Amino acid sequence: MISLSPTAPPGVIVSEGLATDVMCFPTREQYFALVKSFKDDDFEMCVDVCGVDYLEHRERSLPEDVVATRFEVVTNLLSLSKRRRVRIRVQAGDDAPEVESLFSLYPGTEAMEREAFDMFGILFTNHPDLTRILMPEEWEGHPLRKDYGVGNVPVQFKEAPGPR
Repeated sequence: MISLSPTAPPGVIVSEGLATDVMCFPTREQYFALVKSFKDDDFEMCVDVCGVDYLEHRERSLPEDVVATRFEVVTNLLSLSKRRRVRIRVQAGDDAPEVESLFSLYPGTEAMEREAFDMFGILFTNHPDLTRILMPEEWEGHPLRKDYGVGNVPVQFKEAPGPR
């Protein structure tokens, strides 16, 4: 087991990462507190928050105590002062994926969380404006879900000029 600075809350599973110092697998209930502990320990930047749909890859490689769900939220934190990176992977759920918003800790996550909501339907509780960011408001569904129908919208191209 790798020792973290700060120490991960009890029950948070920690392993070595490939491109990160550590990889953490908190539960949804532990997620916000874990990110806050890293923020308090000089992880100044939240580099990325993204959603993943593992509809067809439920048997992916995870630590044995982590219960895989269809949707996962991956958060990457960076400490410039310590030259360290941390990846946090939280299982967001199956039918109604949801995790706590990190906006109060890292205001720059506002657009990243909206994109994960728009594309995957992952809800971020306590987000200040969880509305669509890429798709029109009247759009039905979430286009990056693995079970989203492909080719349902006819595409119209402008007339392209021919070769000269």
